[in-house]
Amino acid sequence: MSPVFLLNDEIEFPPVHLARSDGLLALGGDLSQKRLLLAYRMGIFPWFSEPEPIMWWSPDPRLILFPGKLTTTRRLQRTIRQARFQVTMDQAFEPVIRACAGVPRKNSHGTWIVDEMIEAYCTLHESGYAHSVEVWYQGKLAGGAYGIALGRVFFGESMFTRVNNASKIAFVKLVEHLDAQGFDMIDCQMTTSHLLHFGAREVPRSLFLNKLAVSAAVPSIPGKWNVQIL
Repeated sequence: MSPVFLLNDEIEFPPVHLARSDGLLALGGDLSQKRLLLAYRMGIFPWFSEPEPIMWWSPDPRLILFPGKLTTTRRLQRTIRQARFQVTMDQAFEPVIRACAGVPRKNSHGTWIVDEMIEAYCTLHESGYAHSVEVWYQGKLAGGAYGIALGRVFFGESMFTRVNNASKIAFVKLVEHLDAQGFDMIDCQMTTSHLLHFGAREVPRSLFLNKLAVSAAVPSIPGKWNVQIL
């Protein structure tokens, strides 16, 4: 098994092809904006829970979704057409990430969205890199999702639901928005049957990195999205 690298104060990462077979590449460092943005541009993301150190991952294969390849069920399409939910973007980022933090990680009793992560991603949101989509039902936050946008790539981080179908609607509306804005792909990071049903597919990490190098190099449009869809 490949070694796991220990990061220091330098804002750098080892080459991702040196990651272990499970995707773990490095430990330590910090969650500064500069380090996080470098990580995403290299195809690396943080994923850990307390009391673990910060863990940096780059799995192979990688789950991605091309926005134009989104698939939905007729039942979900019908639910969306009923317009019982309202959908906004970047209107409640911190409530969304805190709600996502309440969703336990698989095979764990805790959450991977610890306070340190919340603070770091709220900073990214204020800088115009992190974005949220909110689904409202009867005036209350019913579901949502958040992630990072760099160039024409969106890195999905997490989603939550409090009302049936709310997270699915959040995901569909997010993907439709990204498609309309010309995004090339969504990095779904880890494979789940839920995302596979939406049209995501696994690709070799090398292919993902090649696409990432091109799409993330496009200048990002700064600022919050402030979108109301429904």
